[in-house]
Order: sequence, then structure tokens, then C-alpha cells
Amino acid sequence: MRRVPPHVPPSPDADLASTLRRIAEALERLAPAAETEPNLAAADCFVFAPPRGLQPVARVNRVPVALLQGIDRSRDTLLDNTRRFAAGLPANNALLWGARGMGKSSLVKSVHASVNADRDPDRPALKLIEIHREDIDALPALLAIVRRTQSPVLLFCDDLSFDHDDTSYKSLKAALDGGVEGRPENVLFYATSNRRHLLPRTMMENEQSTAINPSEAVEEKVSLSDRFGLWLGFHKCSQDEYLAMVEGYLRAAAIPFDDAAMRHDALEWATTRGSRSGRVAFQFVQDFAGRTGHRFDLAG
Repeated sequence: MRRVPPHVPPSPDADLASTLRRIAEALERLAPAAETEPNLAAADCFVFAPPRGLQPVARVNRVPVALLQGIDRSRDTLLDNTRRFAAGLPANNALLWGARGMGKSSLVKSVHASVNADRDPDRPALKLIEIHREDIDALPALLAIVRRTQSPVLLFCDDLSFDHDDTSYKSLKAALDGGVEGRPENVLFYATSNRRHLLPRTMMENEQSTAINPSEAVEEKVSLSDRFGLWLGFHKCSQDEYLAMVEGYLRAAAIPFDDAAMRHDALEWATTRGSRSGRVAFQFVQDFAGRTGHRFDLAG
């Protein structure tokens, strides 16, 4: 007859060791991944997506800088500022503010491509990193990442603005010029906004009316835009500028058109939209190309 060995209960020490092992495994799963050096050689453009880090963009949505009409002064100023920065010379943070659809974000992306196309081959390529408005609080972490790189880096935030009771603008102020370390020498910050001071006028007026010292309250809010050395204003375009934008896009895409018919259709399109801008011109050409059976793709 086979003898069944007696059941031996696990010792308290074994139970404790098993419990500690499970706790350690759980903590490892919860712990963030070890920080790795970003591979900026993977692309020239990235999107910052915390906590995942920098996500390379293989194909940037942009148009050639020469096609941006009606913003000549802003274009030349930003292009010169960016070229100096890419060459290792002093340059300023830039705030592109003003009318919607007039090419603010398009200019930043186009200038980035233009500067890289003309750069000295002995210098590292200029990198463009987009940070979303809702991730501004993570800007110090992003600066810590790019501080360790050798490449010049443009940090770009599109449609930057702050609402009432939003205090994240203080993080941006400190990251741009404040703090003990200051902004890294290889980093510039470009932002676009419909608001010149990034904050709603009602917010500044409320602070002024309720503060003990109204002037100090306004200074606190306006000081954010003062961190940008370049203020580039974008204003509504004229009819001639709008038509020049349309014609420029059509010719760049090699789409044939009758001048008189195109002008009539383009103006009618702008009238139905209630505005004239670079965005409206681009949308009209997309519609025109589709109706006439042509492709329209200017992204680089």
C-alpha cells in the first residue's frame, strides 16, 4: 500500500517571501519606464506626448515658405531670427499673434524646413518639437530632455492661450526665462495665438478691478508675453492678397485655370465664408482642384 506523505503547510517565512515578491513585481509594473536619451536623428520634427516622450513625425503638414502671401514682413523677420539661431547666434523667442487663418502656424513649419534646406552641412539640423497647450505643465521636463542634446531645437506651441483661473501660464513664464537654470541655449520657443497677451482681456480687467494694486495685477498677466522678444502681428488680408494666395497655390500645383473664372469663384467662396485669409484660399483651391479633377498636395 502506497504511503501518502503528510501535508506540510508552508512556513511563515515562505509566505512572507512570496508576498514581498508579488509586491516588488507590482511596483515594477507601476514604475515609469527608465528615461532614455531621445533619438533626435530619427526625424527633424517631433511631437511631445508625455509620458511617452518625443514621437517622430515622418511627414510634416506644411507648404513652401514662398507660397505664404501677404505676410512678407513677418516671414522675413522670423526667417532671419531662425537662421541666426540655427547658426548658433543669439535669437529671440517669437509670438505670432493675430487674425485666424493668416498662416501663423504654417509660417513656423515652413521656416523650419527652409532653414534646414539652406543650413551649413557642418552644423546639426534644426529640430522642431510641437508641444500641445494642455502639456505646458510638462514643459520643464521637456527642457530637461532637449538640454542634453547638441541640436538646436525649436519648441512650438500652436494656438496658445489661457483662460480664467488657468495658472499653467506661470510654468511657461518660468520655463522661458526664469528659474535658476534658465532656458537652454539650444532652445527657442515659438508660439501662435489669436491674443496678443495670451490672456483674455476680461481676465486682466477682472484682476485689475479686484486687486489691491491694479497696476501690479495687470503687470503680472502681461509679463508672460514680454518673455517673447519678437511679436509678429498677422492681420486680415486684402482682396488682392487673397487672390494672389489662390493663384500661387494653383500655379505651384500646376492646376490650369481661367483667370476671370477663377477670380469670380474665389471671391464667391470667400463671401460665403465671411472672410478672406490664407486658410480660406487654401480651402478654395482644394475644392477647385477636386471639381476640375486635379490633385492638390503641397505638404512637405
